[in-house]
This record gives sequence, C-alpha cells and structure tokens, in this order.
Amino acid sequence: MDLELKKAFTEMQVNKIESTKKIRLLDIKTEGLKLSKQRAEVTNKHISILDPSTKVYASVGRMYVLDDIPSLTEQLKSKQTSYEEMIAQCEKNKDFLIKNLKEQEESLRELVQQKKAETVETNGKPAE
Repeated sequence: MDLELKKAFTEMQVNKIESTKKIRLLDIKTEGLKLSKQRAEVTNKHISILDPSTKVYASVGRMYVLDDIPSLTEQLKSKQTSYEEMIAQCEKNKDFLIKNLKEQEESLRELVQQKKAETVETNGKPAE
C-alpha cells in the first residue's frame, strides 16, 4: 500500500473517532439544554396561574431568594432565550463537524482514485 494513502487513512480514522466523540458530547449537551429550557417553560406556566402580587422563591445557585412573580417570569424568559441560543450553537457546531468529516472522506476518495489512475498509467493494469 502507498505510504501517502496509509497516512491519509490513519488521519481519517483518528479524525473520525474524535469527531464522533465531539458529536456525541454535543448531542448530550443539547439534550440537557432542552430539558433545562422545558423546565423553565413549565415553571413559567405554573407561576403564571398565581396572583402577580404573590411572593415566590427564586433559585439562585444553591440558595433561594424571595422574589415577586413578574421579575421571576422575566428571569425565566431570559433563561429560555439563552438556552435556545446555546442549543442553536450546539447544532451549528455539530453540523460543522459533520460537514468537515464528509469533506475529509471525499478528499480521501479522490486521493484513492488518483492513486488508482497513477497505477494504471505506470503499470498498464489496475492495482489489486
């Protein structure tokens, strides 16, 4: 086997493994963000039923702070939009990784075809 082809195949293999891991991590992160967004939506839905003057506790890190419903609703809406932006960024990164992987596979195919053509030209018959 040609040394250049062997190097390209090993590079492709390593890149595919790394890209697959990154894609899996992005999928896991996306699912977590979707769950957090859904949790914020459900919380917002449940507190919207309450009287606006009602005092509620808002989660801040590892503690809870007494807050009013309108400000908590705003916080939840801003969290939802930030989750949506992060989900979109994860999807964009995933698409980028998949696109790069496909481009690398295509360039490897072209290299193999080129080597086959070179072998036919020099030997007069195709390589096995």
